[in-house]
Amino acid sequence: MKMITDIEVYKKQHGSSYYKGVSMETFREFIKSNEELVCRAFGEELVVSNWTEFRKQVEQIYELCKKNEQGQVATYIPQLGQVDPSNWSVSICTVDGQQLNLGNYQEYFTIQSVSKPFVYAIALDHLGQDTVHKYVGKEPSGKMFNELILNHENKPHNPMINSGAIVTCSLIHSMIDSFGNKPSLVFERTKEYFEKLAGGLHVGFNTSVYISEQETADRNYAISFYLKEHKCFPSNSKLSETLKFYFRCCSLNVSTSVLAAMGSSLANYGINPLTSEKIYKTSSVKNTLSLMYSCGMYDYSGQFAFEFFRLRNKFRHGRLRWTNTTSYSSYRGSFRLC
Repeated sequence: MKMITDIEVYKKQHGSSYYKGVSMETFREFIKSNEELVCRAFGEELVVSNWTEFRKQVEQIYELCKKNEQGQVATYIPQLGQVDPSNWSVSICTVDGQQLNLGNYQEYFTIQSVSKPFVYAIALDHLGQDTVHKYVGKEPSGKMFNELILNHENKPHNPMINSGAIVTCSLIHSMIDSFGNKPSLVFERTKEYFEKLAGGLHVGFNTSVYISEQETADRNYAISFYLKEHKCFPSNSKLSETLKFYFRCCSLNVSTSVLAAMGSSLANYGINPLTSEKIYKTSSVKNTLSLMYSCGMYDYSGQFAFEFFRLRNKFRHGRLRWTNTTSYSSYRGSFRLC
């Protein structure tokens, strides 16, 4: 919604108490192109109609979970081990553009494996389902996300595990002509997708993590050579460039508020609720959400599906749209909901 973006800009320019000094003329300017949204808000027709009560409940959950200090930050990439384990935030963005941010929501961290569904959707958008799934499967593997294993067709099981994501990156890097034939251009075009999904919020790049990952990603190198041995890549694919592109995608810098906006774009059929821009084809979103549900939690996907459906049955009074973009990243606590 353009109004939401405009208000955020106004807020940055005039300070956190901006709403106290908004003139009637400025207010009219904000709402003139969003009359339907305003009417729905006053009519309590938004996806979260009682926002005050909703916020209160989320704040209670936030404070309760904040006390949980179990677990450790990731150390498989040295730079990730340097992240402050006390960071904790909750960010919510609904399909109507309603936003809630608590805690360290402006703290940036690398996106890591959360990039996988978004990269997969890009490949679907440009190459189509048949071409993409000629190289990667659609089933959960039942194994760890970084296993050296292929399915019965000698393909990675799905695009949400490392082997499948690397193959998906090779498709984007070698088969999408409109992205150009230079590695830098391919990455820039991909990053533009992420920026549109974020609805104008900043998406950065962490060079030190990228370099660190290149130097220490022995497992991903092993997976890539295993894939090459089994002829899993397109014939014109270059292994070294594919891996660099994969590492770059994992090294994009985001915050929980950015990821909430990105997730809401998927929940909203590929349309960003903050800008109303159509980013993905509806068919691409459908396939992406299906695989996020069945494979997106790695070897915990079945358990997640079981628990989620138990939860869903409690929401008989309405609809619950949830895209879970949790990753096993360096950020100790981060939750993104749309």
